[in-house]
Amino acid sequence: MARSYVAEARRRGLGRRRERIGQIIERLAVEHEDAEIALRFRSDLELLVSVMLSAQTTDTNVNRVTPALFRKYRSPEDYLAVPVEELERDIYATGFFRQKAKGIRGTMRVLLEEYDGRVPSRLEDLVTLPGVARKTANVVAAELGHAQGIVVDTHVRRLSQRLGLTRNDDPVKIERDLQRVVPRADWARLPHLLIWHGRRVCDARRPLCADCVLEDLCPSSRLR
Repeated sequence: MARSYVAEARRRGLGRRRERIGQIIERLAVEHEDAEIALRFRSDLELLVSVMLSAQTTDTNVNRVTPALFRKYRSPEDYLAVPVEELERDIYATGFFRQKAKGIRGTMRVLLEEYDGRVPSRLEDLVTLPGVARKTANVVAAELGHAQGIVVDTHVRRLSQRLGLTRNDDPVKIERDLQRVVPRADWARLPHLLIWHGRRVCDARRPLCADCVLEDLCPSSRLR
């Protein structure tokens, strides 16, 4: 269980979560105005496949694979027209290629059978697709402009804990905690802001507290 800084925030007089979240979002939006999804795609289908491939690997690695992949596979039918072994070879570099190929092909079948080949935007529909868990569904829905939840990845989990926004370690429970305090209009952009801040400033082992725009709002700051 990760250390909880919720009580520490109150002890330091930083205010409750609802009182701090607005400033947190506002400051991060200025500091990381370029924060956006790192995956590269040109269509809803490419978005879905990219996010599915990003499991257990980096966005950079996925972006190395997808240019050639998306030139070859342009529709759901294309992913089903080749032997599964061929698709596995094409996505091999992303890791867990057998599991991912199975999920992608299963998803393409469902898209064709139930959604006329289109990617649904409702979270409850996305999570029914083979190989699509809630995190993937949240990413896709948000990028399609229909955020219905808050993406919780490694960075979001770590920063939410350090900022005293949650005392939980389970991603589902963290998402619920964030939904209680984050305005719905910010559900899509908050994860991007936290992810980029985690990459650039709030490192897992050596957070740069002296360079952090949230230092005075952060109960885990090492400067006090």
